[in-house]
Amino acid sequence: MLQVSASPSFNRAAKKLHASDKKTLDEAIKAILQNPQLGEEKKGDLAGVFVCKFNLNSQETLLAYELLPSKISATEVMLLAIGPHENFYAGLKR
Repeated sequence: MLQVSASPSFNRAAKKLHASDKKTLDEAIKAILQNPQLGEEKKGDLAGVFVCKFNLNSQETLLAYELLPSKISATEVMLLAIGPHENFYAGLKR
């Protein structure tokens, strides 16, 4: 079973969500745990980062995560960021 950890920026963003939205986020995280390759793997500066898309309040929301120590033999899912598409990747690069 994969362990889940979260970055401080993910925790800040998730903390601001309403209770019903947190349930939707939890469902997306459970789907990732069942199939770690669910998200689209990014290239270039964000190599090794996966992004999963899901709907939150009828708005497409992105969830970025990383498989540690590697995508082949992952033992941990590190949740990096959550948010709408606007400026998502620019914030993720930082």
